[in-house]
Parts: sequence; structure tokens; C-alpha cells
Amino acid sequence: MSQQLQSVYDTKVSEGLLRPDSGQRKVLEKLEELRETLEDRPAPMKSGLLGRFFKPAMPEGTRGIYLWGGVGRGKSMLMDLFFAHAGISRKRRVHFHGFMQEIQTALHEARKTGVEDAIAPVAAAVIKEVDLLCFDEMQITDITDAMIVGRLFEKFFEAGLVIVTTSNRPPEDLYKDGLNRNLFVPFINLLNEKLNVHEITSDTDYRQDRLSGEQVYFTPVNRAAKQAVDQIWSDLTGGKSEKLILEVKSRKLELPQYWAGMARADFWDLCGAALGPGDYLAISEAVKLLVLENVPNLDSSKFNEAKRFVTLIDALYEARVKVIMTADAEPERLYLEGSGSFEFERTASRLREMQSTEWLDG
Repeated sequence: MSQQLQSVYDTKVSEGLLRPDSGQRKVLEKLEELRETLEDRPAPMKSGLLGRFFKPAMPEGTRGIYLWGGVGRGKSMLMDLFFAHAGISRKRRVHFHGFMQEIQTALHEARKTGVEDAIAPVAAAVIKEVDLLCFDEMQITDITDAMIVGRLFEKFFEAGLVIVTTSNRPPEDLYKDGLNRNLFVPFINLLNEKLNVHEITSDTDYRQDRLSGEQVYFTPVNRAAKQAVDQIWSDLTGGKSEKLILEVKSRKLELPQYWAGMARADFWDLCGAALGPGDYLAISEAVKLLVLENVPNLDSSKFNEAKRFVTLIDALYEARVKVIMTADAEPERLYLEGSGSFEFERTASRLREMQSTEWLDG
């Protein structure tokens, strides 16, 4: 059996890699119980239809875990600790939104075969590969996902697949105020039935604490600025990242680097492309912190880019997203001439506010 999670956690605390936190330790107790149960589970059958699609039964009452709480409470860190030390081979850790994108693609391919129920073969393919699925950042903002996820998870649970997931919201708040939400309610009931729902109640926002009092706006854009931002990103993410693909009105919007509610992108990725308010709203809903790099001086030759930049900052500001930025000039000097330069004063003021201790602590 692997080393107990509490022991691993205490070692990291003694090495100064983590701070002791009673709320996190309570979660570790739940995760350790599940880890031990998983490792004691009988090996799956090697052949036959039952062996392909159904896992050995878990002990009565065993459930997965739904871990929710505010940003920066350590949810992803705890799940990653559990995942790394779960002594089974058939496991997968994936960002929930990325997983649902995979499912959408697989469903599209399955429908091409003329199958009557496309969800059945797609779910079976997942079940065939893993016994444990760990999802980071479960959130439902897309009507298509909302209509699929209930039936998908029903098949997962029927087959004995164990799920651990993190979220910023309790199950009852998933897809809140969404279109046809009444059709989504059975999925909420399913989560409450099959998973132990646990709120992490740490008093400390560790991610926020790392930014409080720190420089978050770097100018000019040079090697020193890039090195500083690289260090901040590495500190916040532990050096991990993956792509995040958002679907906006049947279009795919890609954030090249994402981890645990934080994203990193270049100015030209977000403001050089033909994006609009809906895209920036989707970004502001999907992330709690954005690293935006290489913001150039803006003038009449970059009118469209400047307009998009203003719209992006407005969306981030309204959603209280924290921003780390590298730019060619201080906010007040980014857009000095050209149509829209007067209106840019509000954007400059917001960029200043978003550097403040009050904003970073908020």
C-alpha cells in the first residue's frame, strides 16, 4: 500500500512546500479512505463483456468525492496529491471542460456510424480504459454539455467507475440559471447520491496570498519581465498546464495554457483575432486569473485590437478576475492617440485598480 496521504502532506509541510491547514487535512482523511478502498478493490476481469464494461463492485456505501470551495483553497492540489498516490494504474486526471470537449468530438464520430444511442459507445470507451476519473474544475456553462452529462455519468456510475472532482460551486449551483435547467436537476441529484460532497473551508486563499503585495504589471516587455512572469506562473501552477478550449456559439476558443482556474495567453491570441464580447465573457467566466503578455502600444493603426482589448478588460473587471500583464507602457500611456484614446482612460483606470492590494485581496 502507498504511503498515507496525510504523511505525504506533512512531509511537504516540513519541507516548506505547503502550509499546515486544518481544512485541507480534513479533506485528506476522506481522500485517504477512498484511496485505500480503491487499492483493496479486486482486479478487473480480463475477458468477456462483463470484464470489458463493468468494474468489480466497490464495498457497499463507497462513493467518490465532490470537493468544492472558493478559489485558492487547495482543491486541485489535494486532488493531485490523491491522484499521484492512488496505487492503481487505470486512472486519469483531466480538466472537466477539456474532457467534455473530448466527449463532444467522440459523440460526433459515433453519430456518423448511424448508432441509435451515441452516448452508449462513448461512455463504454471511457469505462474500458479507466477505473478512476479525477476531474478538475467541474462547471457547466454550455447547454449541450448540460444535456449530455447526466446520461454519461449514469453509465459511469452503473459500471462502477469512481469519480473525484473539484469545483468552485456546490452541486446545487451547477448550471445555475441555465437554459432548461429543470432537465439538469436529475444530474445534481445523481451527484449527491453517488459522491460524498465536501466543502473545503480553509480560511486562507493560498493563490491570492501569493499575489498580495506583489507586482502584477510589468513594463516594458523585455527578458526581465518575461522571467518574472514565468516565475509567477510556475509558482501558481507548479509548472503544470494544459490547453483549455471554450465553445462559444459553436466556435472553439483556445487558451494555450491553463491550470486550476488560471490561464496564460498572448495579447495577439486574444485581441489580434476576431473575437467579440461573447468570447471575452466566456473567458471571464472560465478563469479566475489571467496572465496576458506582450500588450503593445496602441494607436490608430491598431484600432480594432485596442477596441477588443478594452472589451476584454471590461469583462475581466466585471467578473473580478485577477490579471498579470506585461505591456510596452504604463496603462495611461498605452493608447495616447487615435480614435478611442479618450475612452481608453477608463480602461487605464481599471488596469490601475486591478494592480491594487484591495483588488488582489478581494
